[in-house]
Amino acid sequence: MTLEAYSAFPSILCDRPAPGVLRLTLNRPESLNSLGADAHRELADIWRVVDRDRETLAVLLCAKGKAFSAGGDFEVVKKLTQSFEERANMWREARDLVYNIVNCSKPIVSAIQGAAVGAGLAAALVSDIPIAAKNAKLVDGHVRLGVAAGDHAAIIWPLLCGMAKAKYHLLLNEPVSGEKAEQLGLVALAVDEEELQEKALAVASRLAEGAPSAIQWTKYALNNWLRMAGPTFDASLALEMLGFSGPDPQEGLDSFRERRAPNFPKKAPF
Repeated sequence: MTLEAYSAFPSILCDRPAPGVLRLTLNRPESLNSLGADAHRELADIWRVVDRDRETLAVLLCAKGKAFSAGGDFEVVKKLTQSFEERANMWREARDLVYNIVNCSKPIVSAIQGAAVGAGLAAALVSDIPIAAKNAKLVDGHVRLGVAAGDHAAIIWPLLCGMAKAKYHLLLNEPVSGEKAEQLGLVALAVDEEELQEKALAVASRLAEGAPSAIQWTKYALNNWLRMAGPTFDASLALEMLGFSGPDPQEGLDSFRERRAPNFPKKAPF
């Protein structure tokens, strides 16, 4: 399959830096790779094309600029607070982003630098071998915005770092450095930032040089752990979308724009 097959995903640069390796580069550095509506849809859908690409034996997911991804951009979040149709569409896309990575037959290595938030963090951590710069900053961000942690956290954080640590970081919106993420088990490796891309490409190349069926079928079998957690993920994502219909996300969004702490209601709605 030629790179022309990926022309439908203009926000993602596609190249082949090594034999059998497809590199996908998030390419919105001017916005710290925040995901607008088009970019979010592309990041969800591209994995179906990758899965059918017989020339690709391993994938390297990385990002251009200082940050891996600053999460969803503010206009996307604003629309989610205003429109049932936007929430229903985002539910489908966010679901597809996670399940398409889980079900993609090709092994995926992610290279995480700078900030990694929201849907970008979801793609990075659901990848098969996440590698982070030691000074990277991983934060789920959902409860700070005022919605349930639905993008990916419930399906994978408890499995990677245990329920106690997952609850601590997700409920408190506590950031994790790349170095700490390796210690917790959230990522496979943490390296110095200047070594990140070289190391991630070397790992992807090793995967591409291996026995394709053995590697792909091992991934498939291991990801049954994630498939078993599918109902938990589905519930978290539905509750996230439900949350966007309430008042908290508007306050969370306003506080981000005004660079202040949010002032959420001090009384639970139920």
